[in-house]
Amino acid sequence: MIYRYTDKQVPALGDRGNGVPSLRQRHCPKRCQFGMLHGMRIPNMASVVLTVVFAGCATLQQIAALRSVDFQIDRVADVSLAGVNISGIRSHSDLGLSDATRVGSAVARGQLPLAFRLHVLAENPAENSVTARLVRMRWTLFLEDTETVSGEIEQEYELPAGRPTDIPVDVELDLFDFFERSGPDLVDLALNLAGAGGAPKQVSVRASPTINTALGPITYPQPITIVSATMGH
Repeated sequence: MIYRYTDKQVPALGDRGNGVPSLRQRHCPKRCQFGMLHGMRIPNMASVVLTVVFAGCATLQQIAALRSVDFQIDRVADVSLAGVNISGIRSHSDLGLSDATRVGSAVARGQLPLAFRLHVLAENPAENSVTARLVRMRWTLFLEDTETVSGEIEQEYELPAGRPTDIPVDVELDLFDFFERSGPDLVDLALNLAGAGGAPKQVSVRASPTINTALGPITYPQPITIVSATMGH
């Protein structure tokens, strides 16, 4: 049997003429389902909204915590030049004959590899009630305002309020690749970086930190200079 209805003959919603669902029932299953589930969907949706709101608040707190952290260079350690440990060396005369020969040979080849560990001190203010969580940081090293090498720290650091945290950054570069200077001038630069006398050397790090939030890792959209200090004496 084929049922045909005109607009005036459509049975009311819920009527079952001869046990057959009305045309409106057959054409509005979503409305019918929403009507039956209306009482259940509202609490579930509210729960989702509240979760997102609270997670968003936690994220903003963590971002604000990281932005208020004070970063600075604490010290330079383990400095080596052409494979020679120059930490504590105050002048060229402090280099032994074999070490001076090794550095001189590197200069003659036009290769002067420098390696050191830069200790960055991150201090979350004591009045900050949120622990910042640094999970990754891309960085670029500047020596005397000259951009040199870049790298990335992939280790999580908790930055509790009121307690400084040491973040070591291992750096390796060849001075001849970035400076058009004589060999002796570059040796002096390295010695001053290690703490020898002479003109202070400017060291800075431009970085893009990534923090772990309730919504996942978030990286600052623009690099920021979070470290800037003058090394040497």
